[in-house]
Amino acid sequence: MEDNIDALATEQLTSWSWGDFASLGLILHIVLMIVMTLRIVSVQRNIGVSIAWIAVLYTLPVVGLIAYILLGEPMIGRRYRQRIDEASLLMNNMATRERLIFDQGQDLIPEDYRGVSRIGTYKTGFGIFSDHKMQLLTAPQTIFDRLISDIDNAKRTILLEFYIIYPKGQVIAVLKALQAAARRGVECHILADSVGSFSFFNSPEHRALAQAGAFVHQSLPVGLFKTLFKRSDLRNHRKIVVIDGYIGYTGSFNLIDPKFFKQDKAVGQWIDIMIRSVSQQPVSIATAMTKVIVTDISAENNDNLNALDQRLNNYTRKLYISNPTINDINSRVQVLRDDSHSDRLYTQHNLTYSLPASTGLTSIAIPQMPVVEDVVAQLIPSAPQVTGHVIYNTLVTIIHRANHRIQLTTPYFVPDEALSGALTTAARRGVEVTLIIPKKVDSFLVQHASQAYYQELLEAGVKIALFRGGLLHTKTVVIDDDYCLFGTVNIDMRSFYLNMEVSLAIYTPEMVAQVAECQESYLQNCHYLQLAEWQQRPSYKHLFDNVIRLFSPLL
Repeated sequence: MEDNIDALATEQLTSWSWGDFASLGLILHIVLMIVMTLRIVSVQRNIGVSIAWIAVLYTLPVVGLIAYILLGEPMIGRRYRQRIDEASLLMNNMATRERLIFDQGQDLIPEDYRGVSRIGTYKTGFGIFSDHKMQLLTAPQTIFDRLISDIDNAKRTILLEFYIIYPKGQVIAVLKALQAAARRGVECHILADSVGSFSFFNSPEHRALAQAGAFVHQSLPVGLFKTLFKRSDLRNHRKIVVIDGYIGYTGSFNLIDPKFFKQDKAVGQWIDIMIRSVSQQPVSIATAMTKVIVTDISAENNDNLNALDQRLNNYTRKLYISNPTINDINSRVQVLRDDSHSDRLYTQHNLTYSLPASTGLTSIAIPQMPVVEDVVAQLIPSAPQVTGHVIYNTLVTIIHRANHRIQLTTPYFVPDEALSGALTTAARRGVEVTLIIPKKVDSFLVQHASQAYYQELLEAGVKIALFRGGLLHTKTVVIDDDYCLFGTVNIDMRSFYLNMEVSLAIYTPEMVAQVAECQESYLQNCHYLQLAEWQQRPSYKHLFDNVIRLFSPLL
């Protein structure tokens, strides 16, 4: 009887034709496509992202399936998220003990802006901070000089967080200054993105810093096993420096020397700016930056989190000194004296960028800005699954409330429908909208996805200024004369939804005017694109741009 059963089973298997297997495969394929489509629709909150992923899935089924599993959802990792929550709780408890209140200050800004500021406060816990001395640093030499000077004068702590550290040119001088600071007893922590700073982590400078006693941390390290639990392309795109708890830097400037960085991309030197902020208030932009960096470092592994827990339990005033000792006061007075001298030194002349001959320009004159007193600002850090879409919501809101002008500078411009609609609507209601972007960027897909938006923007009256002097990497948004967003955020879905970013919302007109003046310097080296000129392009180029635009939410 057993022989009969085996014979029957064999006969049934052999009776299956290739067509039967193909039919089964087709059914499984259809079921899988339906399941994945339902997953995408249920998880993705952005319609453009959903449509783009569905298009990839049905166009390239196998590639699309693998890509979505690896990159489709902003999974920052369960353990990473738990450590962020625990570190935030530790820091908040310490702030409560020290009577440091971060979520106040709404009365410091005009009533018209209180609604948009609450978006940031609700998601990040940071309110409005006053009484800052700020200076816009518009050239790399100035940034390097000020940063090295502050590192050389540091007394207690130096905290750096960068997407890219590229150990060439003047960056070597910064790293040597950090080594010297660590050797003289200053506590130095450097957090750099694992992918963006790959060359740094494999360099002699990395080893020299560790030997000098500096703590070097990799942010969001990648690996084959890690991709099963979190997305490998979620990157730490922040650029923050805090020195002694009261001097802070942020902006678009990676720790790179533009003369040496990506010179093989044929886009010219990168053009960046930073803001240097100084405040003696117990709670300031610098203390908020400190909270961000310490939380980011602690989230990387359990050892860092345990070290933070132990430190805050044993010595809660290490990072935030609300009642400094005599030695702390003397140190601060000495540094302030040096700082005042430096401010005079750095406001005596204008600075220029030197450009390669391939750009067609020899230099860009960017005025060196003086220090502005009593600046009111808000720090807005953002991260996937932590702060939601705080920067995106802030930007769309502030564009809709603009009355006179919007000047937006970004290297990568790939908006979604809501953001592009906000810009075109603003132009149609009479607001002067100017988009300042590089004529050429270092990403082929981003270049063409960006170009797909030009016609509708030009038809609405948006001015598109194509910068010809290099890769304009600055990220600034000036609204009217009294509001500015300044920081690391590009106008693309990666910055809004995937990267860890940081922005400053500035509410002081004098400081906003400096950023606008810097933008005007860029405009002097731009070609204004005309609608008639753009429409004369061959049809196949428009078609190609529009095809790439379909995938723009994924870029």
